[in-house]
Amino acid sequence: MNRKTLFAMITILLLALALVGCGPANNETQTAASAPSLSDNAAKAAPLEEETAAVVTQLPFDENTLIDLYERVNTAVVNIRVVDRPNEGAVNGNQPDVPEIPQIPGFPDLRQFQQAPPQTQQGLGSGFVYDADGHIITNNHVIATADRIVVTFADGTEMDAELVGADPDSDLAVIQVDTDGLDLTAVPLGNSDALKIGQLVVAIGNPFGLEGSMTTGIISGLGRMLPAGSYTATGGRFSIPDIIQTDAAINPGNSGGPLLNINGEVIGVNTAIESPVRGFAGIGYAVPANTVAEVVPQLIEKGHVEHPWLGIAGQTLTADLAQAMNLDETIDGGVLVTQITADSPADKAGLRGSDTETEIDGIPVQIGGDVIVGVDGRPVKEFDDLLGYIVHETKVGQTVTLRIVRDSTEELEIPVTLDARPVNNK
Repeated sequence: MNRKTLFAMITILLLALALVGCGPANNETQTAASAPSLSDNAAKAAPLEEETAAVVTQLPFDENTLIDLYERVNTAVVNIRVVDRPNEGAVNGNQPDVPEIPQIPGFPDLRQFQQAPPQTQQGLGSGFVYDADGHIITNNHVIATADRIVVTFADGTEMDAELVGADPDSDLAVIQVDTDGLDLTAVPLGNSDALKIGQLVVAIGNPFGLEGSMTTGIISGLGRMLPAGSYTATGGRFSIPDIIQTDAAINPGNSGGPLLNINGEVIGVNTAIESPVRGFAGIGYAVPANTVAEVVPQLIEKGHVEHPWLGIAGQTLTADLAQAMNLDETIDGGVLVTQITADSPADKAGLRGSDTETEIDGIPVQIGGDVIVGVDGRPVKEFDDLLGYIVHETKVGQTVTLRIVRDSTEELEIPVTLDARPVNNK
C-alpha cells in the first residue's frame, strides 16, 4: 500500500468519526437533560412561565382588585364615636351608700382613696352606609349606652347621628344622619347562605381608632353561635345563630364594620373576637348578611324586632349523652331539652325538660328530657339547626311541628305555636 492510498484511508476514517460525533437530534436532547445548557434552560422555562401566568389569571383577585374594592367601599365605611355621660346626680357627688371619709389629724389622708364620681366615657366603633336616606348599620353593643353618637366619614366629614332602632338579640343597630350636602355611597348586601369555608373576605373598619383600616383573610367557619344581649327568664342568655368565623384581623374598633366578599358585597357585620388579650388572635366573628337583611328593615320601620321563641334551654345531643340515656343507635344527633320556661310555647305544648342528673367524665350533666330531632320536616342535628330555623324561617304566632324522641324510644310530633321572645336586657 503506497503512501497516497494510506493517507486517503486515514482521511475517510476521520471524517466518519466526525459524523458519528454529531449524532441524531434525540441524542442531543437526552444529553442536554443530564447537563442542560443555559439556552436549553431558557427554552424549558418558557412553558413554565406560561403555566404560571395561567394560574395567576385564574385567581379570583390580584392587588388591583383589592385596591379597587377599598376605593369603592371605604367611602361608605364610617367611624362611630359614642359619648356616655353619667347621670347628673352621680356627677354632683350624690352617690348613695358612699359615706364621706373625714380627715383625722396625724393620720394619712384617706380621702384620696374615696370613690371618684363617674366620668364621661367615650367609645369607638365602625359602621357602614345602608341606603341613600342616611341609615347606617352598626352593632348594638357599640351604641347601647350612648348619649351622643358622632359619625365621621372617610373624607373627614363629622356629624351627629340619631338612633333609629336596636336589637340586642342580633347585636345590630341602625343610626341615621342628615343627608343634606352628603353624597352617600351605600354598600350592597350579599347572600351569606351561599358562603363557603375558605372563601376570601375583606374587613374594613377602625381598629383602635385607626380609620379606614383594611384586612384580608378567609372564612374559617360557619354556623357558630354567640351570646345575645338579652337574657332568658332563668338568667341564661339567648344566642345569635349562624355566626361567621373569619381569620381576617378584627380588633376593638372594628365592631359594626363590614365583612365583605371579593365583589365588595357585605356578607357580615364584624361583631366580636375570641382572644385572651383583647386583641386579634386569629378568630373573629360576624353577624351574617341574611340576618341583617331580616332585622334592619324592621328596625327602620318599628325601631325593634320581635323574635319568635320556643322557650327551651338545651344542648346538642352528643354520643355520650345518647348512651347515658340509652337512646337507639339510629338517632343521629338532635337537641336535648334540659329546661322549659314556665308559661312558654314549649311549656304550653307539653314538651319536657331533663329530670335526671348524671356524670360524664366526672362532669354533672342533665339527661332525660325530650330530644328534638326534626322541625317542620327538616332534620335537627345540632342546636344551631333548630335555633337558625326558628330565628330565620318562622314568625311570631306561627305554629311549627317538632319531631321528638321521648323516654328513649317513643317518637312524637308536637305542634308548638311560637310567641315573641320576652325582652329582658337586665
